[in-house]
Amino acid sequence: MGMRNNKGQFKKGTHWRERRPWWDKKWLNNQYTICKRSASDIAKDGNVGETAILYWLVKHDIPRRTMKEIRSHKHWGLSGADNPMWNKYGDLNPRWLGGITPERQSFYQSQEWKTACSFVWKRDMATCQRCNIEKQESPDIPFHIHHIISFANEELRADTDNLILMCEICHQFIHSKRNINNEYISEK
Repeated sequence: MGMRNNKGQFKKGTHWRERRPWWDKKWLNNQYTICKRSASDIAKDGNVGETAILYWLVKHDIPRRTMKEIRSHKHWGLSGADNPMWNKYGDLNPRWLGGITPERQSFYQSQEWKTACSFVWKRDMATCQRCNIEKQESPDIPFHIHHIISFANEELRADTDNLILMCEICHQFIHSKRNINNEYISEK
């Protein structure tokens, strides 16, 4: 007969599905509360959706973690120089999609741009105009020519009054959210 009685009903203590470990309150409490596993991690191991585990947490009266608790246990990765992706630009970054349009590429290879760069390097005496570090003092730090008014303004792309020499660190700051005063950036 199996799991059903003579009236076709399931016998007490039997079920038509294979028993799952999270149906047991002790097991689920141990995994979720003691081992600090996430509901999604438990679900992946059991080949079920996260909502199935969340259902059993409620059914067993196991308190759910707050967002603060969840975030305190989550691995957020390394920051700054400890992060292996730190300071990876261009094709060194796996998310790099090319970056240089044919228009930009041809402009940066033009004689007009090379002449403007040469003038800016001499005018600014190979010194960052924000932090005053000289290229000779820090040969390992790259220097960039910064457009005060965006590159998008075609008339000012090679205008030396619109260009300024910056070390890479200052150039990154200028284009970051930390530059709240828009230093060395102009819309006009």
